[in-house]
Amino acid sequence: MTDYARLDAWIDAHFDEEVRFLQELVRVPTDTPPGNNAPHAERTAELLQGFGLQAEAHPVPAEAVRDYGLQSITNLIVRREYGAGGPRVALNAHGDVVPPGEGWEHDPYGGEIDDGSLYGRAAAVSKSDFASYTFALRALEAVARPSRGAVELHFTYDEEFGGLLGPGWLLSQGLTKPDLLIAAGFSYEVVTAHNGCLQMEVTVHGKMAHAAIPSSGVDALQGAVAILNPLYAQNARYREIRSKVPGISHPYLNVGRIEGGTNTNVVPGKVAFKLDRRMIPEESAAEVEADIRRIIQETAAAVPGISVDIKRLLLANSMRPLPGSQPLVQAIQKHGEELFGEPIAAMGTPLYTDVRLYAEAGIPGVIYGAGPRTVLESHAKRNDERVALEDLRRATKVIARTLADLLDAA
Repeated sequence: MTDYARLDAWIDAHFDEEVRFLQELVRVPTDTPPGNNAPHAERTAELLQGFGLQAEAHPVPAEAVRDYGLQSITNLIVRREYGAGGPRVALNAHGDVVPPGEGWEHDPYGGEIDDGSLYGRAAAVSKSDFASYTFALRALEAVARPSRGAVELHFTYDEEFGGLLGPGWLLSQGLTKPDLLIAAGFSYEVVTAHNGCLQMEVTVHGKMAHAAIPSSGVDALQGAVAILNPLYAQNARYREIRSKVPGISHPYLNVGRIEGGTNTNVVPGKVAFKLDRRMIPEESAAEVEADIRRIIQETAAAVPGISVDIKRLLLANSMRPLPGSQPLVQAIQKHGEELFGEPIAAMGTPLYTDVRLYAEAGIPGVIYGAGPRTVLESHAKRNDERVALEDLRRATKVIARTLADLLDAA
């Protein structure tokens, strides 16, 4: 039997070092866009080397990154081999984040500690799990000394754009094939399923004209409004489609960006908008996309002089539980309840993540890591993102204990 108390004690003894590690990670910006993330990977590898952990650097070719709309991506793999006969467990966290935005009371790149929380962009999602996974691995090797199986750390830099050049790249290039996966998440629940996401850009073409003689043009903005109205009307219908996965409610649609026109005194000849359609696990992505395209095309056809171009920007499939994930779920629930003092629910999340790419490759996985109860509590993608240090400490212990169970370390 593993001595969980000794694992916990090692993490407590090294927790100040873990916090300093996270601070160093937060202090290297990884705003995406613009997506110049290779410097963070270099700094992470340097810090890992200081712990005696050699990180393989896997840069994505520059042309592929530029075509994707980013500047640089270098993904990291740390491989720790213990012996034949056990599972290969991967721990994945992403370093890329949205830009900080406005309204911060703490330096978004300062890693400041205030009232028991560490502040900064990606402090919660998900540089905190660079720290929790690294120190769980270190505790495992220092205390449990497994003799079978393997652990891999996957630190990747393409979650915000969909993951295809992050985990997707590692998998498609044959660089990894783990048996089980734990990916960055929150400490008070273990996530076994998540929504899918379809993002599209719709460009509405009309005919530009002087505002003094608007009848000589075709208003692309009016055409866009005509299309947006039935799309928004879908949201009322989506509320009637309910998921059976706890934690996931119903599909929904959001239009997050609109741009067009040339000046106030000109009838706009072109307007573009970008939409985001979240799909529950029970939905078919192909059917959802076909329905959205049908609504747009039929509406545009009814507006004289209007034409549309529809471009898919992202199609992220939902994540569903795979056979073989139960040992992960059960171990995390057992240790989470003991360390957090409350039951750890197994449920879905309305977010979408790059974890789906592991699931699509047939790798059973769950989402669990350092963080609060909810996205709102963490301020992820908002000002003053933070992680409670006690959540970081306890989640690190849960992961270390879970790894010891999975590898049957003596």
